[in-house]
Amino acid sequence: MRTTFTVYHNEHVSSRSFEEVVRAFESAVGSVEDIGLEALSASAKSAEEFESQVKSRESTSGFMRFFTADHRVGLNARARMYTIGNPLIARTMLEHDLAAGLNVPVWLMICKEPASRTTRLTYDLPSSLMSGLKNRKVAAAAEKLDAKLIALAVHATGAEA
Repeated sequence: MRTTFTVYHNEHVSSRSFEEVVRAFESAVGSVEDIGLEALSASAKSAEEFESQVKSRESTSGFMRFFTADHRVGLNARARMYTIGNPLIARTMLEHDLAAGLNVPVWLMICKEPASRTTRLTYDLPSSLMSGLKNRKVAAAAEKLDAKLIALAVHATGAEA
């Protein structure tokens, strides 16, 4: 089966430096990169303890970093890709359709071209990625995720999409 749907790609173009955007972004996003989500999950003895541990790893945005990749190898550009999310947010979609797991956690990138005076933060809107599921409950939860992601991007860049 093949489904066709529209994906909305957001790009926040900022006059802030790459370093400023990365610093603002990373300070607003918690992290489990040091131990990994699997280890965090395995260490919890109950659902309540897992929820508590997740909340302790969130930062002001409600997200945490799962993975960071620096794409600078051999380039004069600066580019950093992040995988971010929150298992408690993901659960609001997965409980209605496990296929939503293809698009959570979210990928985004912060980059600066060598000749440019701007820094870009880009991502695909989760609700558009999940629109192919045709599930209203997933769509409603994904729209809430969109709002959180947009707020984070505006916070980091100072710019609307």
